[in-house]
Amino acid sequence: MAPVTTEEAHRLAREKGVSGPLYAFVRVVLTPLMRGWFRMHISGREHIPPVGAAILAANHKSFWDSFFIGLATPRHLRFMGKVELFQGRWGRLLVRLGAFPVRRGQADAEALATAQALLDAGELLAIFPEGTRVREPVSLGQPRRGAGRLALEAGAPLVPAAITGSDNLWIGPFPKPKRVQVTFAAPIPVADIASSPDEAGKLVEDVLWPQVETQFGRLLLRPSLIAALLTALGVGGGIALGRRSRPSRLARLGESLPLGRSKKRRFRFLRRRS
Repeated sequence: MAPVTTEEAHRLAREKGVSGPLYAFVRVVLTPLMRGWFRMHISGREHIPPVGAAILAANHKSFWDSFFIGLATPRHLRFMGKVELFQGRWGRLLVRLGAFPVRRGQADAEALATAQALLDAGELLAIFPEGTRVREPVSLGQPRRGAGRLALEAGAPLVPAAITGSDNLWIGPFPKPKRVQVTFAAPIPVADIASSPDEAGKLVEDVLWPQVETQFGRLLLRPSLIAALLTALGVGGGIALGRRSRPSRLARLGESLPLGRSKKRRFRFLRRRS
């Protein structure tokens, strides 16, 4: 466990990559916590290409997003982390777990070169197009075109992904009893799209991000296991709310989601029903 320079981190990421035994050990250690305590639910895993270069593009809520997404796929996952993480005592360990540094808020040519090299080698790369964590639980940020640029230059499909519940996981050193959900949509092929800044922007803003928003909204609306059981028993609404006149949490939540008009009308219908 030792810090590494940015240059050394990129060299290690490109030349040595993931340590298989270390990756397997961390997976074994974290799986009971992630799948048990945080009740991690994974859907759409079949959409992740089993081999070859691909980019998982997801929204970003927490430092732990990469770990949850990594546990959601059997393949070794490569991902970017802010450069400050590698200056601490865990820097070398993070590199051997698949991470490499990126300077946030600026065009980082070295990070893009490392990402391109990994995709050229047929690896699986996770990218958060928002560029930084968006801490509001039911809001997404504005995506940047970097994911589209990498996909077009490498000819790698983009897999839209969404994650919820990964924010505010801890009270001091103790984990909260939260529910984390991860989902993946069908890959977006890019082989027939010309590689240019304009096409990269269109790919992210018009194709990729609307799918991430849709998946994110579906996760927010998915009932918990307890709520589903109560509904099946016919005792959901009154017990959950206490008063029938109070709008349901689902309806109130829907008014704040970044979704289209048709879904907004559906939420207003739910509000009237509640």
